[in-house]
Amino acid sequence: MPHAEIAVAAAPSLTAVLFGLSGCLVDFGSLARTDSPCADAEATPGALKILRSLKEQGVPCAWLDELPPAVTTPLCAGLPGWLKAASPSSIRWPAPHACWQALMELNIERLEGCVLVSGEPRLLQSGLNAGLWTIGLASCGSLCGLSPQQWQALTEQQREHKRGKATVALYGLGVHSVIDHLGELGTCLADIRLRQLKGEKP
Repeated sequence: MPHAEIAVAAAPSLTAVLFGLSGCLVDFGSLARTDSPCADAEATPGALKILRSLKEQGVPCAWLDELPPAVTTPLCAGLPGWLKAASPSSIRWPAPHACWQALMELNIERLEGCVLVSGEPRLLQSGLNAGLWTIGLASCGSLCGLSPQQWQALTEQQREHKRGKATVALYGLGVHSVIDHLGELGTCLADIRLRQLKGEKP
């Protein structure tokens, strides 16, 4: 067995994964279509697959959003029923309380091994303030502001430009990793487990 696989097998398991809803699990572009509130929202590339994988591993997951229930209810309609929606916090991002509250609702007892994934800078800042590992999404959050279809319609050069600007902004916040979309999350989470194994903390 290759050393990397042995290391990942021995690495600490993830405690919980929190996701942003809009611009992370669900198409950000749908928020701009106001005629019918997000009825045509779609899961972002890789979202359903990584959720299935985390469920199989027994990793508790929840999503957070600042939008009102009238908007989030149709937004999350295509997501698995087991995925928990964190109660809206009266305290606004980037205060850490929303992340802590979501973890408490999942009955998580420790911050170690907890990860937040989002394309929204203010939610990522909330995760950083809460002491979580944070993973920023460069191509599907508010920094990019495009739906997956709009993203695919760009030229490679245009995508590189937008991806580069978003990546710089996300690392500027202090996030621990940046990926394009949730299709790359499995590898990134394995990397965080290895970083934990080496004693690194968020």
